[in-house]
Amino acid sequence: MSMLSNLELIRRVPLFAMLTAQQAEAVAEAVVKRRFKRGELVVEQGKKSNALFIILTGRARVFTSDNRGREVILANLQPGDYIGEMSLIDNEPHSATVRAEVQTDVLMLGRLEFARCLPENTSMAYAVMKGLVQRLRNADRKIESLALMDVYGRVARALMEAAELDAAGNHIIRDKVSRQDLAKMVGASREMVSRVMKDLEERGFIETQESGAVLIRERLNTLG
Repeated sequence: MSMLSNLELIRRVPLFAMLTAQQAEAVAEAVVKRRFKRGELVVEQGKKSNALFIILTGRARVFTSDNRGREVILANLQPGDYIGEMSLIDNEPHSATVRAEVQTDVLMLGRLEFARCLPENTSMAYAVMKGLVQRLRNADRKIESLALMDVYGRVARALMEAAELDAAGNHIIRDKVSRQDLAKMVGASREMVSRVMKDLEERGFIETQESGAVLIRERLNTLG
């Protein structure tokens, strides 16, 4: 992990960007650095951790599962994202599990310190509210797609949401797209998702490159 001080790390986290110098120093004294290995759980569905986790490096996956081991992927988290604020606010167990997909470094802020920061800094409270609203909107979109779209539409939306613009203005998913992960995101079987991806490629909507990245040739939001 980087040898940067806690205060320097805090200043790099968007959630804490608006803290005053005094508040940032107080948070820096309260946070604890932790490293999660690939596959290790950051938080677990149905349990409490009593801390806010801010991702510094790496990436993590948010998912929920049933007692038969079936998983639904809800989100993928990147540096700057944070975990556990809902449980801290309502004192309820975590509603989903978060697993480190690669070695992931985080800052942990305890419940008492988190509760102290919010009333003292309206900008931070607003940032937390904005994050919660964004998660609610994402949940609404997922419910909408599951209820109103066929598998083609759900796969197309998932691909578009995962894509980013490259220097040439093309939509591209740089990491290899796992059919199994995509199936868990859209609520379909791996076999069905594989057939949909093959059909999208044959119809010229997408192109899988040698690296495993997926180039989106046509807008997919018209499907479904």
